[in-house]
Amino acid sequence: MRLLSWNIHKGIGGRDRRYVLSRIIDCIEAENPDLICLQEVDRLVHRSHHDDQPRLLARYFRCHSVFQPTVHVGGGTYGNLVLSRWPVVSRHRISLRHGPRKPRGAQLLLVESPEGLLHLVHTHLGLAESERRWQAGRLLGHFLFRSADPYPTLMVGDFNDWRDRLDREVLGGGGFQQVTRPTARFRTFPAWLALGALDKAFVRGAIEVRTARVVRTSLAKAASDHLPLVIDFHLGR
Repeated sequence: MRLLSWNIHKGIGGRDRRYVLSRIIDCIEAENPDLICLQEVDRLVHRSHHDDQPRLLARYFRCHSVFQPTVHVGGGTYGNLVLSRWPVVSRHRISLRHGPRKPRGAQLLLVESPEGLLHLVHTHLGLAESERRWQAGRLLGHFLFRSADPYPTLMVGDFNDWRDRLDREVLGGGGFQQVTRPTARFRTFPAWLALGALDKAFVRGAIEVRTARVVRTSLAKAASDHLPLVIDFHLGR
């Protein structure tokens, strides 16, 4: 089974600043993922031609779609999107807004994969270190998150964790192991000269990760200001 996680920057290239959603689509299609977790997805926003990106992407990939709008922009929104080839048994949205900072959120999905139920957690955390610690703690302690404790859990997204501290300070204490190590192999931002390992994956429970890698094609470097992260995994028996 394959998962792709990517901050698509609304489909706007990090260097040329052009909105070309087809570049995002082509990059995803080349990886052929079963689960697609995207951050900074626009819906009806001027900068992205008022496209309904969740609808367009779900229609193109013929997937189940779960969108979490987190930020209002003009008459539209942007936020987190999960596309799944497999049925979604349950879905929840948690607000991770912290004080006056930009609203953030997390999606909690139970996905009926061919190998059993998977608890998929998809998020985009804040820019400040104290904010991220609070957000990770709130997520782990939330009753909706804890209600899925019996299931293997895969947590992915843009954690904005430049210093790679969430693992040892918060998530490790919750039983999670970081897949995206060593961080030197998982630098994803900025896409054209990646220095920061901001996009991460963590697992808990009966999950076997076969490979984890960053997509570094020329198209990926042009399509967004982040590079995509790909995880190949199986559920334990």
